[in-house]
Amino acid sequence: MIDSLRTLIIVPAWNEEQNVGNTVREILSLDAGYDIVVVDDGSTDRTAEEARQAGADVLVLPFNMGVGGAMRTGFTYAQRHGYARAIQVDADGQHNPQDIAVVLDGLQNADISIGARFAEVGDYKARGPRRWAMKMLASVLSTVGRTRLTDVTSGFRAANRRAIDQYVRYYPAEYLGDTVDSLVSALHSGLTVTQVPVAMRPRAYGRPSQNPLGATVYLLRTTFALTLALLRGSRSGKASA
Repeated sequence: MIDSLRTLIIVPAWNEEQNVGNTVREILSLDAGYDIVVVDDGSTDRTAEEARQAGADVLVLPFNMGVGGAMRTGFTYAQRHGYARAIQVDADGQHNPQDIAVVLDGLQNADISIGARFAEVGDYKARGPRRWAMKMLASVLSTVGRTRLTDVTSGFRAANRRAIDQYVRYYPAEYLGDTVDSLVSALHSGLTVTQVPVAMRPRAYGRPSQNPLGATVYLLRTTFALTLALLRGSRSGKASA
């Protein structure tokens, strides 16, 4: 039985013991009606324990599968438990829980709603090869999706039941597949996509690795991931209503 009001917050987490508890508590403080499942992606620290103590259900993967593998696990959980909507919120605190409702509202007009960092809100910036890659991806996927998209690598995205079912059928685990490949596959399956502007926050603890070499590798990987996704074409025809 699918309840149109039931929403699942999926929080993929890998070694985020310093952040995940605060993230869960912040979400619950905004709306205690949200159900939260933290997918512990093979962490070697206390991520699972901190998430449970904060009030989330926890799924523990036996080894690190990457964000894509964690999210497919979360979407499978959402499908099996009859959720009508699901949204990814990262454990590191960069996705502002106050924007969850805004991103979910985008589902009134589309199957997938993306919280976009480059949409005149906030001061998020990407430079050099990373910025070039993001602009290239956004341009190509805007053409594929027949709508203007500016941030197709954002993980802050919501899915309705049609999109949840599609993600369970195909949600890649490889690097960048969780954002780029999954979105291309969804578009090829006839799903619609929109974006809403959101502002990202800095990580509360820990530091993401960004340097010139890493940015160049990111550019090459995004190009490769997009090329494979476009060549793969439609996998399963139109999504069922």
